[in-house]
Amino acid sequence: MQLLHKKILTTLALVLTLAACSSTDDENEELAVAPLTEIEQQFKPKVVWSGSVGNGVKHYYSRLKPGVGYDKVFAASREGDVIAFDEKTGKSVWKLNLRKPYTGNALIFRSDESAKLGGGLVPGGRKVYVGSEQGDVYALEEATGKIAWHAKVKGEVIAAPAFESNVVLVNTVSGLLIALDAQNGEELWKVEQDVPPLTLRGTSAPAAASGGVLIGTPSGELTVYILENGQQGWSVNLGEPTGSTELDRVVDVDSKPLILGETVYAVSSRGNLSALELRSGRVLWQRQYSSYRQLSIARNNIYLTDVKGHVYAIDRLNGLERWSNVSLTNRNVTGPAVQGNYVVVGDLEGYLHWLDVDTGDIVARMEVDSSGIYATPTVSDDVLYVQSRDGDIAAIQLP
Repeated sequence: MQLLHKKILTTLALVLTLAACSSTDDENEELAVAPLTEIEQQFKPKVVWSGSVGNGVKHYYSRLKPGVGYDKVFAASREGDVIAFDEKTGKSVWKLNLRKPYTGNALIFRSDESAKLGGGLVPGGRKVYVGSEQGDVYALEEATGKIAWHAKVKGEVIAAPAFESNVVLVNTVSGLLIALDAQNGEELWKVEQDVPPLTLRGTSAPAAASGGVLIGTPSGELTVYILENGQQGWSVNLGEPTGSTELDRVVDVDSKPLILGETVYAVSSRGNLSALELRSGRVLWQRQYSSYRQLSIARNNIYLTDVKGHVYAIDRLNGLERWSNVSLTNRNVTGPAVQGNYVVVGDLEGYLHWLDVDTGDIVARMEVDSSGIYATPTVSDDVLYVQSRDGDIAAIQLP
């Protein structure tokens, strides 16, 4: 039971602990949420359409976020509502309720049972994939929402699956990386990774490219497996555990590795942002940044939100810092998304902030929903899609 309590620490609780100082006054100052300062609003973002999906994720830790594909925007609530919106108009194309859990081959209706959806939504192969905290992986037909197949895996699925070459890859909290046939959900292979006694409430989403599958591990490593059979390739340590306690030594790599050409970028929750050669794992450069949020890349920059909510632009070629913005400290800032010439982040009070890609200055702001924005916005064709904790969805364009 003690181990279970350790494993279900929320990311926020751990970050607060990591940030704590020795005296009460210092601690209060270190943890204080930065107030919003006045900005010179350079443009007004436009809401093209809006909608909602059930009760959203409420106060739970979640990485559910809109997925875009096949001229639709797919969104889900933790309880099990899944909706496909028309990408241009926002009209509902289909709706599905996954509160009906599978028992064997039978479908048992339990309307009060939460599906506890936690990882997705990911379009691919004319389907949409989503996982749950109960070890469910669903493949839905993109056109109708019909359940194409359902698979049970060991461990919670709170990170988005990946789709590559007709294979669905799922990384679970229990340390299993599982490859499923995208056509029928049958298991192709699985590998097990060691999980330390204390980790963040998060798991790296897999990234696939060039016949390999890359994942971050709870022990602070970036590891590659062969897509065809699951055989392990190279593994590189990104974390830097310090101190004598388990808490001091938490170094999870929880953000999805970012692949561009022959280079992969990854970051540890305590340690380094690293650039590595995709085929060999050779470290090209490392810089000390700590993050568990999604990375983004545009032009020659990597954009990163660290554990304190500071936003950075880093040269992807050499790791040198181009700019930083620390005005959103402790606002539980999302990972950065890139929309046109701007970096966009959301915060715990439901504001979106647009930062100039060249300077890092906040040049526009919009309140979406006071319940808060918890996951990195999704950008497709210069339209930004964002989901609030209460389940409100907004499609936003720049003028």
